[in-house]
Amino acid sequence: MNYSQLLKFAAPETIVVLTALAVLAVDLTSLRGLEPRLRFIIGGMLACVGCAAAAVWMIVMPEQANAFGGMLVVDPLTQLVKVALLGLTVFTILISIESNFTQHVGEYLALILLATVGMMFLVSAEDLLMVFVSLEMTSLSLYILTAFNKRNIKSAEAALKYFLFGGMSAAFLLFGLSLIYGLSGATNLGGIAAALQGRKLDPLLVVALVMVVIGFGFKVAAVPFHLWAPDAYEGAPTPSAAFIASGSKVASFFIFAKVMIIGFAGATGSGAFGYYESGWVPMIAIVAVLSMVLGNLGAIVQGNVKRLLAYSAIAHGGYALLGMLANSQQGVAALVYYVITYGMTTLGAFGVVAVVEQATGDSKLSDLSGLCRRAPVVSVCMLVFMLSLAGIPPLAGFFGKFYVFLAAAAAVKNLGLLWLVVFAIAMSAVSLYYYLQVMKRIYISDPPAGAPRMRVAWLTQATLAVLAVSVVLLGCFPGWLVGLIERALASLAP
Repeated sequence: MNYSQLLKFAAPETIVVLTALAVLAVDLTSLRGLEPRLRFIIGGMLACVGCAAAAVWMIVMPEQANAFGGMLVVDPLTQLVKVALLGLTVFTILISIESNFTQHVGEYLALILLATVGMMFLVSAEDLLMVFVSLEMTSLSLYILTAFNKRNIKSAEAALKYFLFGGMSAAFLLFGLSLIYGLSGATNLGGIAAALQGRKLDPLLVVALVMVVIGFGFKVAAVPFHLWAPDAYEGAPTPSAAFIASGSKVASFFIFAKVMIIGFAGATGSGAFGYYESGWVPMIAIVAVLSMVLGNLGAIVQGNVKRLLAYSAIAHGGYALLGMLANSQQGVAALVYYVITYGMTTLGAFGVVAVVEQATGDSKLSDLSGLCRRAPVVSVCMLVFMLSLAGIPPLAGFFGKFYVFLAAAAAVKNLGLLWLVVFAIAMSAVSLYYYLQVMKRIYISDPPAGAPRMRVAWLTQATLAVLAVSVVLLGCFPGWLVGLIERALASLAP
């Protein structure tokens, strides 16, 4: 493969990188004298056009390639996930436009785009070296985005915790990947699977598996690797927290599933009730259970909406892991549907929090009191997002959980994973309590005395409305997105 072909396959990422450079150049040379909101509008629109161009390129010119032994894999499934990532990036930029947490507009937008490039390369990687480099490119951008509000000490504290935990998890992951290379002599996921096929689960392989799960467990905020998430979500600027909770989760879960299902196909094991067998499946099952328990119970006692959404994200990480545990094409399709719809929903919820924070100066539950009378459109959108996160039909969140539960239940012929599905359903019932607490504040509690009606920009209302309508439509017609995912997976079958 020559470099012109490589450039063609990496054209979407190249477009986004050029867009990031263009946004920086325009902001530095032409927009410095303007007010931040106008700079956000101009830079944001330019960034959105670049993301749209990259998405259109993938839709109009679908490609299939495997460059340099898995360094860059282009196929219908990775392109679908990358289009979803670009969509989440666009919505993140749109909810950022009314923000006033920074004067460095060009730098902020460029970091959003560079993080997106890292995520795009990440989902296209099937080589351990490329996986690690892409993860670090994404993480470094997210660390800076977390610290971007220099007027808020919580932002700096959150970024420091995020960075320290991230550095430690990267060390675990790199050590685990080096052990895998030592055991298999390969960095390509297919080569690793072939080398480990039929190999006994010796102590060194177990240590490598544990290290890899720790590294990726941090990225998806699964228990017990979740400690950074509540502080990072609360302290980061709300649009940055929204991007961490949506785009990075989609990319992280996708590559986590790819590494475990493809790379460790020979060390699967079993978590089925009565049929336990050592491997990565029982390990992930334990992590999923802990995430669902701690995430849901932790969310109940939160008084800050951003921390509540952080613990909710931990619980949703536990549900999403059921799609990985299914270890099947049906499970992968369910997982991809789940993380995409969850990313849209949580992005919308953070968008509402950004509106409230802009008006009140904080994101406590009490700040949502009487929101239905102060901002009716925003409150209806929040109703959709909360009910979807709770898994109420016919919203997308319900079908996301339904598909991953169904895939997990069908994974073993004797319904051995049914215990985990029943447990997840019980935890979903627990989660309904704290989501309804948010709704109670919005629709039943009285607004503060003398509180004026919130002035919400039409662009923000339109963005939240589009996200809410999308969540409803993907719930009413889930077969559309699931069909796209299944056709993409079918095209990969040998």
